[in-house]
Amino acid sequence: MGVGMSSGRRRGIGVGGGRGPSSGMLPLLALQVLLEYGRAGASRPPVTAALIAANALVYLRPGALDAFLPPLSRVAFNPHLIIQYGDLTRFFLSAFYHLSETHFFYNMTSLLWKGIQLETSVGSVEFASMVAALLGLSQGITLLLSKGLLLFGNESAYYDQYAVGFSGVLFGMKIVLNAWSDDYVFLHGMVIPAKYAAWAELLLIQAFIPGTSFIGHLGGILAGLTYLWLKRSYSGPDPLALLISGISNVVSWPVRFAQRLLRPGRRQGSRVGRRASRGTGRGIWRCSVCTYDNSSSADICEMCNSVREDRDVPPIQHLHDGGNGALSVDEIRRRRLQRFDR
Repeated sequence: MGVGMSSGRRRGIGVGGGRGPSSGMLPLLALQVLLEYGRAGASRPPVTAALIAANALVYLRPGALDAFLPPLSRVAFNPHLIIQYGDLTRFFLSAFYHLSETHFFYNMTSLLWKGIQLETSVGSVEFASMVAALLGLSQGITLLLSKGLLLFGNESAYYDQYAVGFSGVLFGMKIVLNAWSDDYVFLHGMVIPAKYAAWAELLLIQAFIPGTSFIGHLGGILAGLTYLWLKRSYSGPDPLALLISGISNVVSWPVRFAQRLLRPGRRQGSRVGRRASRGTGRGIWRCSVCTYDNSSSADICEMCNSVREDRDVPPIQHLHDGGNGALSVDEIRRRRLQRFDR
């Protein structure tokens, strides 16, 4: 959750997605994504790319998608409307909407940097599970904070504030990314431990950009801490990651099946290779040197005198070709021709 809006500012939001005039930052964002994913040896994490693409589609609203997506005024995060009417559209979709090109650019740049590091470190399935958990936790904690402030007499955070943006999830990702870091970061003239960078950024953003949602950002930080605590407390497999992995396997099964159908020769060759290595099952074994089928009672190939590989047989010297047990390539070729001429 990024930018907060008072009720007065909400009236200025149009029925569309809330896009302001272009400031030329979208081409710069596209260039950054291209440099990260296009360079040689790049890991190209797919979940990070999908999240950026989803946010971009919601912000740009191309073609028929403009009529399909709800307007920004319908999805802006408002604690009162969510609790009073159970409005899950506001609860989940508000994170994917942005007020301006600047707001969208800075959030997606942050997502690109943090997402690549985290997804490369933990894997795509675990990262997708993390993002889903941080989204639910940050929005839920923001609701609880707003309701708590209402109990103490602060009504504006509960009734009047409308917020959108992905930065609540990004604050949670920052907590997870720097949780075990011993590095230091330089932030507006201050050198602080990386693990406390999110807290410093929370205060600095609120000081320099007063219109932002302090509760939404704080909810993201607390969501990151809660996620880390849950990961430490629960040592079993992540049920959300298992669910995402299962869905991914189901969705990708038709693709894998089509790939197997398009490569029948490869499958047949692998079956032949496996069958040749373990025998045919009809009382014969196949020599790995000349592929001659020998009786299972014989331990020496009748064609090339090679020892059967799946049995421990003491070496036997056969006096062929002048007492030399090894046959020449020409001799093996001659015996193969004799075999097929039988």
